[in-house]
Amino acid sequence: MIKYQAKDFIQTREGLVFAVVEEGLEQGNVLCFLRYQWQGEVWKKLATGVANQLLAEQYPHYLFYSTVKSAHLHAVPVADITIHHQPKKRLQQILSKHEPDKVEQDLIDLCQLFLTQGLSLDNLGITGSLLIAAQNPQSDIDIVAYGRDNFHKLRVGLMDLLDAGKLEHLDEEAWHVSYQRRQCDLSYADYVWHEQRKYNKALANQRKIDLNLLAEEPVADSAIYEKKGAIKIRARVTDAQYAFDYPAKFIIDHPDIAEVLCYTATYTGQAVAGEVIEVAGQLEHSCTGRQRIIVGSTREARGEYIKVVAVA
Repeated sequence: MIKYQAKDFIQTREGLVFAVVEEGLEQGNVLCFLRYQWQGEVWKKLATGVANQLLAEQYPHYLFYSTVKSAHLHAVPVADITIHHQPKKRLQQILSKHEPDKVEQDLIDLCQLFLTQGLSLDNLGITGSLLIAAQNPQSDIDIVAYGRDNFHKLRVGLMDLLDAGKLEHLDEEAWHVSYQRRQCDLSYADYVWHEQRKYNKALANQRKIDLNLLAEEPVADSAIYEKKGAIKIRARVTDAQYAFDYPAKFIIDHPDIAEVLCYTATYTGQAVAGEVIEVAGQLEHSCTGRQRIIVGSTREARGEYIKVVAVA
């Protein structure tokens, strides 16, 4: 049985490419979000609003209400998938190319640096524009590490390469571009402070690279939750071992709420155990009485955030 995972892309006969957002199927559909459309002879990346409008007007059969998530999403029936783009396979294809372009060569050089750190490439993949050969000279490099141990080894390797001067920290311009792209509900200073301590970003030949974790065994919760509305709290994080997962998960010390679940990469790895965070998101309540807060209930996550207000 074909396994569809987050960070994979799926392509349909209409020339649409969706980013998979959740492992597994719901009612025979892959949960995903429209990212690219074939226009003329190139892949055109679509903004969120444009993607939603395009589906509503031309492809409404890919709009889906998830009863599991109580949310409106995009979804593609397995039968409608013509190409399954997989990060691991694509990375190996690029590494074996005889005439890589400039972006691909920067990726190849980066992988060679990882090898000097004793890191294996077998558990790495590439997502984003490079996954479907839609890159342009300004494209980022989005690395996927499969397995938490591999991801954290990669972060340590990144730190060592930064210390050795073989990779560079993001400069002011790169941070501003990253902040504008995220359009998050933190100030610029707060955004950069949180990001700089994650060690999942760097510059390679002036090109931004991002490290992403795909856990081999994602944390699952089979309970059905009902949305109860917006909420803002402060609480101490007691367990952050799943902070870089997708979705990221923070166990908190709170009299009513058990955890924070985050579906936007902006707040992945945002806090460590012992820190006090301020969380704004959507409160959800399960049939068992368990309560949690969702950050990233929509793609833009407007009005939703995680911010450290007291370090450990």
